[in-house]
Amino acid sequence: MTITKHKFSSQQYHLMAEAGVFDRIREQRLELIKGEIIQMSPIGRKHCACIARLNALLFAKFTGKQIIWVQSSIKLDDGLEPQPDLALLKLRSDFYEEALPAPEDILLIVEVADSTISYDRDLKMPLYAESGIPEAWLVDVNARTITRYTEPSAKGYKSSQRLDINDSILCLDKEIAATDIFGN
Repeated sequence: MTITKHKFSSQQYHLMAEAGVFDRIREQRLELIKGEIIQMSPIGRKHCACIARLNALLFAKFTGKQIIWVQSSIKLDDGLEPQPDLALLKLRSDFYEEALPAPEDILLIVEVADSTISYDRDLKMPLYAESGIPEAWLVDVNARTITRYTEPSAKGYKSSQRLDINDSILCLDKEIAATDIFGN
């Protein structure tokens, strides 16, 4: 038996959404990865709480200076529209109404993981690096660690730093304590 995969462009993906193809699964999150429509895992309580904390922290530090993009699509390439948990974007007057954020608009991407750590680390982080995203964080809510990736290249991020609950992480020029990200 031969398995056939159908690859979709970003335009086809959006046309399907507009036509209601995904209406039956509206409560489920989808992302377009390398032309394939991927159903994302459900979000657990720890995951939600971590995103809410990060959103509040970034909002307090960057309001009016950058846009905090929460669980929304970004367009890295045709056929590549992931939905990171958070992205810190360059300020734009239309708030990206005219077009999804592209690599040149993105300052930081944050993926929060509980059950998807290998998917985020092994698939999404290399895609972000290939796209030239300057910095990405992988927040592991179970291990209570943050891996900070910098120096993007076509072969992945050249530098990574693993931080634990006792560390702080620099976000642009602002320091954030890991305890504030994970809570008590």
